Amino acid sequence: MGILVKVLAGIVVAVIALVGWSLWKPVQASRVIWPVVEFVMLAESFKGITTDGRIQQGLFRIESTGVSTRPIVDAADVFLSSLSDEQRTRALYPVDDSEWRRWANIHIATRQGVGLLELSPLQTEAALGLLAATLSARGFSTARNIMHLEGHLADLMDDHDQYGEKRYWLTVMGMPSVSDPWGWQIDGHHLVINCFVLGDQVVLTPTFMGSEPPRADTGRFAGTAILEEELEAGLALINALDDVQREAAIVEADKIANNNRGELFQDNAIVPFEGIRLAALSAGQRELAIRLISLYTGKLREGHAAISLEEIVRHWDDTWFSWVGGTRQDSVFYYRIHSPVVMIEYDHQMPVALDGPALPTRNHVHTVVRTPNGNDYGKDLLRQHLLQHAH
Repeated sequence: MGILVKVLAGIVVAVIALVGWSLWKPVQASRVIWPVVEFVMLAESFKGITTDGRIQQGLFRIESTGVSTRPIVDAADVFLSSLSDEQRTRALYPVDDSEWRRWANIHIATRQGVGLLELSPLQTEAALGLLAATLSARGFSTARNIMHLEGHLADLMDDHDQYGEKRYWLTVMGMPSVSDPWGWQIDGHHLVINCFVLGDQVVLTPTFMGSEPPRADTGRFAGTAILEEELEAGLALINALDDVQREAAIVEADKIANNNRGELFQDNAIVPFEGIRLAALSAGQRELAIRLISLYTGKLREGHAAISLEEIVRHWDDTWFSWVGGTRQDSVFYYRIHSPVVMIEYDHQMPVALDGPALPTRNHVHTVVRTPNGNDYGKDLLRQHLLQHAH
């Protein structure tokens, strides 16, 4: 019994010391703690987000889209060529590497690859060129503004060790190719983009975009704002519903916590359909729903964005819209658009870095886009490709 007490006391002391170290030196502590967190959270093999734990088969297939991915391939080649041999070694991973799943939208995570902080101006231009070649003008602008708002947060907190507009890391999985599978990832606080490419097909999920705060009213980045259209379009749709439809769509009237289901380490989350089927919408309401979905698919480059939207519309009768929170112009809320082929989430979150009560606020916003049923990171397409082509 005496030995057990000593062991338990030692564990308690170790935990207290670890917590103290984390509060005193969070960046240094995360380098030790985070790999353990990753190991535990990613121990389960990838399956994909489902509604009931079972994958719906046959949703995704390898096919020609008629939209070239050459601009993305060329931009990736330019980026990799700009790196030193040592940097390139750190940036490159096999196409099926678990690096895909190690992203984290929180600031204390450790990152892989090469960071913008270490890049020269020419290398930075090449890195951002890869984002610009993959995203639409609006998508690229949103990504850059998230980085700028992260710089604004660093200024507000007077903490450039944990926050900052250059604290983003890039990795490339596989070698850029117009025929073979490959992809790239940018990983950092409030901005995570996973881009898988196979031939002329592109899968841009998981994608995480957010900020605390989502707007800068002072300082170096005054006037910078993100996700305002996504906020307004969500309110427009919920307020276009009649009373019966609203009763179905609003699953909780009070929003008192964070509601996103598809953030870091949630690759295998079970998320049932909730709310109202989009098939129940009128023609006018349908237009508002398509407008809302387009704000998310439209962050991908033109052509591929249209293909992504077409895929979602093909499953219209199996697509659900749900809401948590108020519906006034100043309300805090969460909404989700969810089908077998997409899960879009918008969530007002509780404060983390900035002061405020422990309740959701418009001053902290997260959005996530996922491809359920096993095709996040293009994994189902990669599976099919590997079955067809022995490597």
